[in-house]
Amino acid sequence: MSVPGAEILKVDGLTVDFLSDDEPVRAVENVGFRVCRGETLVILGESGSGKSVSTRTVMDLVDCPPGDLVAGRIAFHDIDLRSLDRRGRREINGRRIAMIFQDPLAHLNPVLSIGRQIAEVFEVHGIARGAEARRRSLDLLKRVGIPDPETRIGQYPHQFSGGQRQRIMIAMAIALDPEVLIADEPTTALDLSVQAQILDLLRNLQAEKHMALVLITHDLDVAAAMADRIMVMKGGRIVEEGRAEDVFNRPLHDYTKRLMAAHAHTPPAARAAPDRATGECLLKVEHLVKDYGLSGGLFGGQRSLRALDDVSFDLARGETLGIVGESGSGKSTIARILLRLNDPTSGKALFDGRDIFGLSGKSLLDLRRKVQMVFQDPSGSLNPRMDVERIISEPWRIHSDMLERTHWRDRVVELLELVGLKADHTTRYPHQFSGGQQQRIAIARALASEPQLIVCDEAVSALDVSIQIQVVDLLADLKSRLGLSYLFITHDLPIVRHFADRIIVMQKGRIVEDGSTETIFGNPAHAYTRKLLDAAPRPKWSEADEG
Repeated sequence: MSVPGAEILKVDGLTVDFLSDDEPVRAVENVGFRVCRGETLVILGESGSGKSVSTRTVMDLVDCPPGDLVAGRIAFHDIDLRSLDRRGRREINGRRIAMIFQDPLAHLNPVLSIGRQIAEVFEVHGIARGAEARRRSLDLLKRVGIPDPETRIGQYPHQFSGGQRQRIMIAMAIALDPEVLIADEPTTALDLSVQAQILDLLRNLQAEKHMALVLITHDLDVAAAMADRIMVMKGGRIVEEGRAEDVFNRPLHDYTKRLMAAHAHTPPAARAAPDRATGECLLKVEHLVKDYGLSGGLFGGQRSLRALDDVSFDLARGETLGIVGESGSGKSTIARILLRLNDPTSGKALFDGRDIFGLSGKSLLDLRRKVQMVFQDPSGSLNPRMDVERIISEPWRIHSDMLERTHWRDRVVELLELVGLKADHTTRYPHQFSGGQQQRIAIARALASEPQLIVCDEAVSALDVSIQIQVVDLLADLKSRLGLSYLFITHDLPIVRHFADRIIVMQKGRIVEDGSTETIFGNPAHAYTRKLLDAAPRPKWSEADEG
């Protein structure tokens, strides 16, 4: 475990309200913490506990209004950050204190190439311009593991997977070698192998630059692997703080004890998986291929990227099929093609005996009622102009024969309660919720059309560990009660082990292994599968003990 240096960032008595039509909502109350040079402070807590608000306030990123910084002092070295004007803040933010945001798609400019956006970091702070800024940008893309950076530097955020966009955000944050790096869920969208690379990168940066790291995460394995100290938040307050090993092994507060108990809840659930020999096939995919045409970016020319290469599998009615693999392996491409959001280059897919790619008009609308998707990025999939009641009831507007309008509100409330939200959330808008709460709204919306198949694309990746287990248990309960089937795309191996009947493992657009969950975890046949399983983080204190 690292020995911290001098104190570099100190927060005292931080209290933040958010204004509303009624009484102000207190998001953070009397929060104080410190972090020293070379130290990693991990902030744990459920969605909406105040983790992100506390750190965004440090960066002066809470808009006032609706935010209201009621009280508190924020000191960087001996500088009172609250006393700085806009110019003074500009000298600190990005250059000396940087932040990696939870939702990369919302924080990357959709109309600028990623190379232009990274180069802008150097240009704004007067570090480099032109060819030198481009060279530094390429070096950063290589450093965070973006494949073929010479070509991809000229591409746009929507052309990257969720995990790749997160790596681009990390590249921008570390560009100027900040003294303090605030990382808000930096590995949420990443599979275990890439997560391990990013965590190693952050560790190496600390070793090279003696950088202080404030890491917000709901992943207790990541917390154990990275933390020197842990701060646990609930309801806008700090409920526990201490050395990482003490908080994990000897938690004091009831909430912390529940978190650690949920972390231990990883054994596979008892399953009554459908008999594949006699069960009815719901979905059959044969020889699916998807090519994307790529421009040559800064170097011109035209290329083709094969995102899916001869992918075949089937799904029995009532079965849960997990799809795992590294970011960019083709997992989400399968989902988007099956929902007819993208067209395949070639191949065939049958849903309940009907050719998915041959449907149109009313037949296609009927497919989309029976096959719903929960996307990886909730903020991008929820309409910001609709309140929650309208978002969840939208399927009933489209499929007018589903539910009488007089029953809409009662059913919305019922669905919200199913996913752990409250009746008074119906009048709020997506931006008024945390990332985890937004994902629960998306799950409720998917359930509203009473589908036969739900495609979950990292559906629990934004949720804290206790809520993850609740949502997965909910999905399992809905499966048994409603006869649902799932395609469950995830990088979280403990979760997929808990939930899936069968797993396919993907690498570079191909299926490299397909088998029962027990076989994949107990006796993996492919070297890549073994690499994934071996990439799970280990507690930092155990490494120190071994050292």
